[in-house]
Amino acid sequence: MPTYRPDRPGTHPDYDSPAYRSTALRHPTKPLHLLPQRLTEVTGPLFGADRVQPGDDDLTHWAGGEAVGQRIIVHGRVMDSGGRPVPDTLLEVWQANAGGRYRHPVDQWAAPLDPHFAGHGRTAADSDGHYRFTTIKPGAYPWKNHANAWRPAHIHFSLFGQAFTQRLVTQMYFPDDPLFFQDPIFNSVPDERGRARMVSAYDHDVTTDHWALGFRFDIVLRGREQTPFESEPDDD
Repeated sequence: MPTYRPDRPGTHPDYDSPAYRSTALRHPTKPLHLLPQRLTEVTGPLFGADRVQPGDDDLTHWAGGEAVGQRIIVHGRVMDSGGRPVPDTLLEVWQANAGGRYRHPVDQWAAPLDPHFAGHGRTAADSDGHYRFTTIKPGAYPWKNHANAWRPAHIHFSLFGQAFTQRLVTQMYFPDDPLFFQDPIFNSVPDERGRARMVSAYDHDVTTDHWALGFRFDIVLRGREQTPFESEPDDD
């Protein structure tokens, strides 16, 4: 078995990122305590393909109609530090609509709600670690972090392992977004190479004629090529 390679310094964002102002109110101020995982935590509930229902991997249809916007197909692989596939991973995704608005009561900015876009879905990696889902390319949206602040287009990912305690959260961005320079969430990852691993790649082989653009987003769970996550990695 290959030796585990530790993360490169700066791969993950700090809990306290001053430019991302709300972290001042919610980041831990005392050392974290590692809680032991007992039998209950490591044996259930189990997550996998059985949690995915027909249609969960297609976010373009909801409430009897079709969502407005550019259809995209997002796919990739979930891998470990050695490039080996991590099978049966449950992936949940959520995002804003094409106008940059979430279907959430707190989101009240002046962009229209799409009556046929819920903004969330799920899929599961197969035995070779591959996953795939269809959605609408999200729009940028304003937020109150600083003057004239706009978030780049992005999709949130939540990955579950085989046990309830195995969960990682990250964001996928789109190539050549002009808003990267001023987004404190994207730039909370200090390492430029780490930030690049959160940016998807246009995939013409997956792009479907007269239907949808394709984007590839591989997710690496550990090691020097690890995708940056909102939670810090293990120390081992």
